[in-house]
Amino acid sequence: MAQDTVLQAERETWPAVWKGWRQKCPNCGSGPIMKGYLSVRQSCPVCREELHHHRADDGPAYLTILFVGHLMAPLLLIVFETWRPEPLILFTIFAIGTVALSLYLLPRLKGAMIGFQWARQMHGFGKPG
Repeated sequence: MAQDTVLQAERETWPAVWKGWRQKCPNCGSGPIMKGYLSVRQSCPVCREELHHHRADDGPAYLTILFVGHLMAPLLLIVFETWRPEPLILFTIFAIGTVALSLYLLPRLKGAMIGFQWARQMHGFGKPG
């Protein structure tokens, strides 16, 4: 029978994505989801929500490249056309800025992607258990 299937409660997407962005558990919002820079815990230490189902794979890296590239490329052109700094100075400033922004965004985008997958009950997050 179709009624035998367990209906899961609807999960709010944006609060879960925001919790993931903050690198917190998408379920309780207080437990850390990362055990290192990019390593995801098997489960939340606070609410015991299983987190190993995530399939973030290369998505956070692609999103990081997309955001950093679309921000830094026009900024590079504006800075160059406005102030005409020496090429080595321009390269140094933008290299450091690009690396710093990438390192900042990568774990946050991974957390947001995990929060999105949890909210949409993707890849086993919706299984009763």
